[in-house]
Amino acid sequence: MTEPVLTELGTPIPQRRLPRFGFHTHTERLNGRLAMLGFIALVAVEWKLGHGLLVW
Repeated sequence: MTEPVLTELGTPIPQRRLPRFGFHTHTERLNGRLAMLGFIALVAVEWKLGHGLLVW
């Protein structure tokens, strides 16, 4: 283990650890990019078919 960083008074500075679940910058960015790709793919399929993907 590494030694904790100390302040001038000798108290340790808490270090943030990344959580193992929840919202992260990289996962949110990946999710957004995949959503954009999915939307563009849906628009392309609808344009190629000439009608909406879900026909009621």
